[in-house]
Amino acid sequence: MKAVMLWLYQKMLEIRTCEESFVGPILSGEIKCPVHLYSGEEAIAAGVGAHLNPRDHIFGTHRSHGHYLAKGGDLAELVAEIYCKENGCSRGRGGSMHLVYPERGMLGSAPIVAGTISLALGAALASALRKKGQVTVSFFGDGATGEGVLYEALNFAALRKLPLIFVCENNLYSTHLPISECRVDKDIAEIAAPFGIPSLRVDGNDVMKVYEVAGIAVDQCRNGGGPYFLEFLTYRLRGHVGPNDNIQGSQTDIRPRGEIEEWTNRDPISRVEKELMHLGFLSKEQIESIRKEISHKVEHAHQRARKGSRPKPQHLKKYVYK
Repeated sequence: MKAVMLWLYQKMLEIRTCEESFVGPILSGEIKCPVHLYSGEEAIAAGVGAHLNPRDHIFGTHRSHGHYLAKGGDLAELVAEIYCKENGCSRGRGGSMHLVYPERGMLGSAPIVAGTISLALGAALASALRKKGQVTVSFFGDGATGEGVLYEALNFAALRKLPLIFVCENNLYSTHLPISECRVDKDIAEIAAPFGIPSLRVDGNDVMKVYEVAGIAVDQCRNGGGPYFLEFLTYRLRGHVGPNDNIQGSQTDIRPRGEIEEWTNRDPISRVEKELMHLGFLSKEQIESIRKEISHKVEHAHQRARKGSRPKPQHLKKYVYK
């Protein structure tokens, strides 16, 4: 229990520290690619990632820095990629929204809504045919529930009993559109029922609860029981893209300040810190030490990224295949 909680806490803190470190470089124009920050949703990536091994596969979205890090992706290569440098995980060609790290099973992320769900389905089918015991996780947002490919994937995964976990990170907004304006039924987990796929709706800001239900889903998939659907209720603390101030009526965000404050009080990292201290697993001094250590690691990654070179124009077609 203690070891698990400490791993989850440190991974969540690594993700948050990394995300917040991009704010300055984005505002200064040093980072030029669009950056969708994962701040506030860290418990989902950490809780699911804790059950996966390097051979398991994950696919992400436009907001996948956390998925990448929780799967064991290299921090320095992630930061370098967001600076669009050659020493980035996608060799500076992908930027924030196109992350790959196949050595650890991160097979790709993409900004197209629901764009990687079918790819995850294919990876799960390949795993089943090869009988390798691998699990595939498809991360997507609540907006993806309006795309037909999700339902096609649910049907095929159920039909073939594929080892595929559908993870919906429901942060209540599709870009700037609140869920109440695009769904009649807000209980997204229910969409799995017609396909006979078991599903759960869980507080995505409670990392131990995420860890618990993710374990159930991974065990079912790994033991041949077929797909699972998990809906995690969460909230992004930053804007849809970039570090805006979230003021209602601004050009960049329309969310009410009271709503943001309510969810800020449910911050997954603060919650687990309080629990760790309550259980006597960590002291305030130890927490501060962990924070400083991770901050130093992230700063070092930025320094390394800044020293990296950008892809050369003459190499435009490098890594492109006929």
